[in-house]
Amino acid sequence: MRLFILVYVLSLFVEGAFAQRIKVACVGNSVTYGYTLPEREKNCYPAQLARMLGDGYEVANFGKSGATLLNKGHRPYIWQPEFKKALEFAGDRVIIHLGLNDTDPRNWPNYRDEFISDYLALIDSFRSVNPRCQIWICRMSPISHRHHRFKSGTRDWYEQIQHAIEKVAADARVGLIDLQEELYCRPELLPDALHPDAEGTSILARTVYSAITGDFGGLQMSPVYSDHMVLQRGPELKISGRADAGEKVMVQLGKQRRGGEADAAGRWEVTLKDLRAGGPYELKVSASSRELIFKDVLVGEVWICSGQSNMAFMIKQSARGKYWREKGTEVQVRLFDMKPRVYTDAVAWDSAALAAVNRLEYYLPASWSLPEEDRVADFSAVAFHFGRMLSDSLKVPVGLICNAVGGAPAEAFIDRHSLEFNHQLVDILYDWKNNDMLQDWVRGRAALNIQNARTALQRHPYEPCYLYEAGVRPVAGFPIRGVIWYQGESNAHNVELHEAIFPVLVESWRNIWGKEMPFYFVQLSSFNRPSWPHVRDSQRRLAELVEHSGIAVTSDIGHPTDVHPVQKQEVGERLARLALKDTYHFGHVVKAGPMFTGVEFKKGMAYVSFENAEGMKTADGEPLRSFELAGKEGIFYPARAEVAGDVIRVYAPQVKNPCEVRYGWQAYSTGNLINGEGLPASTFRSEEK
Repeated sequence: MRLFILVYVLSLFVEGAFAQRIKVACVGNSVTYGYTLPEREKNCYPAQLARMLGDGYEVANFGKSGATLLNKGHRPYIWQPEFKKALEFAGDRVIIHLGLNDTDPRNWPNYRDEFISDYLALIDSFRSVNPRCQIWICRMSPISHRHHRFKSGTRDWYEQIQHAIEKVAADARVGLIDLQEELYCRPELLPDALHPDAEGTSILARTVYSAITGDFGGLQMSPVYSDHMVLQRGPELKISGRADAGEKVMVQLGKQRRGGEADAAGRWEVTLKDLRAGGPYELKVSASSRELIFKDVLVGEVWICSGQSNMAFMIKQSARGKYWREKGTEVQVRLFDMKPRVYTDAVAWDSAALAAVNRLEYYLPASWSLPEEDRVADFSAVAFHFGRMLSDSLKVPVGLICNAVGGAPAEAFIDRHSLEFNHQLVDILYDWKNNDMLQDWVRGRAALNIQNARTALQRHPYEPCYLYEAGVRPVAGFPIRGVIWYQGESNAHNVELHEAIFPVLVESWRNIWGKEMPFYFVQLSSFNRPSWPHVRDSQRRLAELVEHSGIAVTSDIGHPTDVHPVQKQEVGERLARLALKDTYHFGHVVKAGPMFTGVEFKKGMAYVSFENAEGMKTADGEPLRSFELAGKEGIFYPARAEVAGDVIRVYAPQVKNPCEVRYGWQAYSTGNLINGEGLPASTFRSEEK
């Protein structure tokens, strides 16, 4: 009898517990339903969400494949049996993910003006059956560029629908969940370009879970925040991170103490004022969930140092690999060195490496370090010499973040949205392993590295967008002053394409760190590849076209057969000159060698004008070399050249009426024009007159 009573009481308790469970209605289309998933009922995002939420919740899946939000669409959700069931369920929490199918040309082009009103009516229908329900609507999960209608309309209509959804959320005063952000940089999780696989739906479930519960894992900050870091000085410094929704965050640095609060998406930001160079300080960031303390923090100047192997080229490999020891740790330079987990050498990667790359874990975990012997020896030579010269000149600490990757093409460092919406460059995303918009060497090396991959969607650091997603995005919340860039070797196969790529790259990064962020880059050196004179001249012209940029000329320190010249101190210091002159406004600094500004042709001679021309001479005391002239036929002939005050006078017996002049137009240039500072003149070719 006692056993019976006990069982009966327990059953009543269980019934009561279940009766009090919070009901969660997942409304949506095929992504909610779990279309294409093996073991759909187990792996769809509502099922995974239910497991995350636990027994206190009852989660129901009301997804309908092909459903549109638009009531006049080809399959309106409101006319489906799933909608009726969702209303009958009367959820306490309602998650709506609709809009993907509205990108169909049958829908958005015709009925877009009704989208907002239809969405508001749908929201009201759930409020009518449960006035106390909480509702979240979702920014749509991604549609990959591989979708068959991407360029014919889906790309643009998807973007428009996302904006409409954001407006609906504000108008209806409902929560907004971003299902695009975390999946957008994981296209391999969208096998058919639209429907996430089980790992992808797990990401969706985790995102919805955090929105419902406010649980974002407590106080967190980017890995770039660590002991020994350098913070960017200035009138304002934004410190940011994640925390649970509504969690109060307090930031203390020195005598400053500022508070903030995490928003519904778990993001918080605190602004420190009038931060001047100095330290060391302790940075304390505290919340109810945890406290983070960073020690030995300096305030100064922070620069990102990026590109390919010539930027990654280490101090110990350079011509003056021991130079840094002359001043040792007296130099206030701190290093954040993002080393690859696996290098792009001529080998096939194993399954562990391939899996890590797909998870965007290409870089090893990094933290800030002091300029100790072993750390400096393994750090970028160009970056270190740049930072040392800045620190010596400015008398402030300098922090250097290096994420360069050997062999990487420029397009790998550009964000996905910028490429998708650039009508010239969007095609670079398609079948990148066989796409001749990428250099053949780049494609060949990538193919070798991933030849053991088990999926056709295996990723690689040379893939367009990859290094932005794996190496730029993680540090995007950390304030910096500017960027130094040494890259171009892996884009030298197509000068015209690189001319389109480079401004997009710069804009992509400036969308993070500000439209006026300095971006200084290195011109390709002298090297026996036929296209390089054209590339060098193109880079010179790009420096003129891209605002707040500048170019460091290196043709004088190249090598005819080695793409990696070892004279890296000169490169770093030439980049530092650009920064000191144009960013820090050191009036006495000559920032570069003679840079072509124009030419006047008269009486069979060319009179060439330059910027930074004071003290022009030859580097070796020999007559000027590497000048050429051409007439209207466009055939160039070697020419004689002489310094004539602030211009160079050029003439050639074979060319009676010159109309073009060029300099340094050999793959391996022997040009010897320098200015009074000993800085070399850039390759140039004048426009035909």
